[in-house]
Formats: sequence, structure tokens, C-alpha cells
Amino acid sequence: MSEVEQLQAALAPIAGGRATARVEGARASIVIDATGLSPAVRDEMEADVRAAAAAVPGITEVRVLLTSERRTRRIIAVASGKGGVGKSTVSANLAIALARRGRKVGLVDADIYGPSQPKLMGVEGVRPKARDKTLIPIDTPYGVPLLSMGGLVAEGQAIAWRGPMAGGALGQLVDADWGDVDTLVLDLPPGTGDVQLTMIQKHKPAGAVIVSTPQDLALIDARRAIDLFVKAGVPIIGLVENMAGYQCPHCGEVSDPFGCGGAEAAAKALGIAFLGRIPLQIAIRLASDAGTPPAAGNGESAGPFGVVADSVYQWLER
Repeated sequence: MSEVEQLQAALAPIAGGRATARVEGARASIVIDATGLSPAVRDEMEADVRAAAAAVPGITEVRVLLTSERRTRRIIAVASGKGGVGKSTVSANLAIALARRGRKVGLVDADIYGPSQPKLMGVEGVRPKARDKTLIPIDTPYGVPLLSMGGLVAEGQAIAWRGPMAGGALGQLVDADWGDVDTLVLDLPPGTGDVQLTMIQKHKPAGAVIVSTPQDLALIDARRAIDLFVKAGVPIIGLVENMAGYQCPHCGEVSDPFGCGGAEAAAKALGIAFLGRIPLQIAIRLASDAGTPPAAGNGESAGPFGVVADSVYQWLER
């Protein structure tokens, strides 16, 4: 058996049909197709290929080249015109619920000035690494890789950046090494400012999910967010009504501190889909603060997020 045949036989169990090899004297040159592989799998495969090649008699030098086709990812922007409506909670749980339905999902905390996803996803204090100036997302306990400004700055540090710097930071988060991710959920800051404009111009989303509470003030701002995406040619997937009704844990009575049905009525008036209601539940708040999003489990609190995720999943599969 020639050296090339020995080398190919040694590589087959490791890289299958992904590796091609050439031998010139004592030097082995190996090309690996790493398309769709996560950074961890890619690094492990490269190390194993190097070791296997070096063990072939007569090989004293090993060169490895990794290639990858650019994967087209669909970006789902989760937006609101107003802060404090629970957009980040919806984003985290939507990403997890979509992943549980079979999508390869990544989560980008694009709320540059107020990042909260590290806490929601249970990875506070974990800093992302970089390879060749490209960020590598953090693995979370829920199978959804994450990148957030919260993982790049010290806890409690203010991020006082002007628009161009914020836009540049967003680009680094979106253009990271996402491996086999096919769907990116972007948790946008509230409003219709620089980050939203940069995202639309440079990383145009496939669609947008708008989050609002039922109250009129929040819906006024939600309409502004919808108008921005419509004018930019970004399809509106639908509207989510968050904090919709509060059930007293003691007496069971349901009250509506933020009103009832306003988002559904607004969706109907605007001719867009109504994706579902998320109740104002203390269980959701406690789980979120603990870094254990409800959508990761099978409890009662997971149900409303599942309803929203089902609609978004169906939209993606059209």
C-alpha cells in the first residue's frame, strides 16, 4: 500500500469524505471540507487528522487546510418600539423553542447598550473566544450558541458608544463563526435608531417579530417599529402580546394591569399575524432571573412560548 493509500485509510474514520490528501516526499498536504461544522468539532477533527497523518510511516511534516462554503443564514429580528416590554425574554425563549423544534439556532444579543441575554441564558461571566479576529459564540446549556456585548465588557460597565461604534459591534456579533447555525434570532434594542438601521442595511433580516404589551402607549411605539421594517422591505412575521394578564397565585383571579387584547386588535388592524400571548407570570420572571428560560422545560410557562415558536417555525418552513 502506497503512502497516499495509507494516509487516506488513516483519515477515512476521522473525516470520512471531507478530507483529500496528497503526499510529496515526507510531507502530507490535507484539505478538509469544514462546511457546516461547529468550531469545536472542526478543531477536534483537525487535531485528529494531524495526529493520524503524523503516525503514517514516512510522513514527517503535515499541512492541513480547512475550507468552508459560506452558509446562508436566515435572521429573525425580535424588535419593539418601546423598552420594558419583555423583548429579550421573548427572544431567548423563541430561540430555545425553535431549537427544540429542529432548527439550528443562534442568538445574538444586539441590545448593545443593555445586554441581558447572558443572564437569561445562564452564562453570565463567560467570555467568548476569537479565532483570526472572528468571534466564536458561547455554548449555552440549551443548545443555542450566544453572542452578546454582555460577554465582552465587564459586568456593570456602561457602554457609551456613538452609532458607528454600535453598528460595528453588531457586525462582529452577526458575522461570527456560527458553524452549522441556519437561523439567527436577533434581540434588538428598543426603538428605531442606529442599530436597527445598520442591521437592516448590512444584515437584512428574513423577517421581524414585534413584541408589545397590550397597553396603548406600547402599541403606538410597536407600530413605529413595524413601519420601519415595512419601509425597509423586511416582512413582519407577526406580533406577540407580552404581559397579557396576571393570575394571582393565591386566589387564582386573573387581572389585566396592562389591558387585554390590544396587540391582537392592533395586528388585525394592521393586517399582520398575531403570534400569541405571553402571560404576566411570576414563574416566568423567576425562571428568567435564574437563567433557566421556561421554553427549555415542559412546564405550564413553556406553553405560550411554544405557541409563538410554532407560528415562527411554520413561517420559516414556507
